Amino acid sequence: MFFDFHTHVFPDKIAKMAIENLKNMAAKGVGREDAMTSHTDGTLEGLKRSMERGGIDLSLVLPVCTRPEQFETVNRYASEINGKDGIYSFGGIHPDCEDIEGKLDYIKSLGLKGVKLHPAYQHCFIDDERNLKIAEHCMKIGLYVLFHAGYDVAFPDTEYCPPDRFEKAFSHLFEKYNEEAHPHVILAHLGGIMSLDKTLDHLCGLPIYMDTANTLEQIPTNMLMKVIRSHGADRILFASDSPWQSQRRCRERLASLPISKAEFEMITYGNAKKILGI
Repeated sequence: MFFDFHTHVFPDKIAKMAIENLKNMAAKGVGREDAMTSHTDGTLEGLKRSMERGGIDLSLVLPVCTRPEQFETVNRYASEINGKDGIYSFGGIHPDCEDIEGKLDYIKSLGLKGVKLHPAYQHCFIDDERNLKIAEHCMKIGLYVLFHAGYDVAFPDTEYCPPDRFEKAFSHLFEKYNEEAHPHVILAHLGGIMSLDKTLDHLCGLPIYMDTANTLEQIPTNMLMKVIRSHGADRILFASDSPWQSQRRCRERLASLPISKAEFEMITYGNAKKILGI
């Protein structure tokens, strides 16, 4: 069983434009036209076709509110697709939304299990009080909060969620909410695609989950294994970052790693099942 814990889709009417805009932002960021490649058309049906081709049983969609006024439409769409045809979804919130606590309560009332935040696209550093407020209320009410972590190709000169700043900012919240027993924070990209040495120094062992989005094809086996062994397979989530990575190739890459059957089952499905309560 493979559960891809990090994918993206867009409503049909804006999917083509969204994919092109994101590719253009990446190209501008690094000065290379092929900085990002899309492996689906960005639609929900495109993701389902990718899952069928790639041997993926279930996928989690992670929407991002790039403006506060997107809150209603983003979460309405998330609730519409959640739990149907092998697709689950988190909600979305922007750090500049009004009534943060009320909006997080509303997301939970929709049956969504968590929210996605993207410090770079939301121009809000991980240790900003707005991010900390969102994370704390998520911990308080039992929502999961997943942050993009580390480098982003569209913002190559600014790292909005570096491992050391995350560790310093969140340590007191982990103590306050006893996260050791029930982690509710998830960092994407194993804490930072381009900085796994800092992941080992600052993140491994913290009471958090980390997903493998956009790392499996980029990171050498020895470094991937260092992170898995240091952090523990019980807190690693298989993820591709579709449409920006091939779900099939990510599945094959994970299957090639020298991990035990028990570790494999935790990473590919068991940990996701625990988070989503399915």
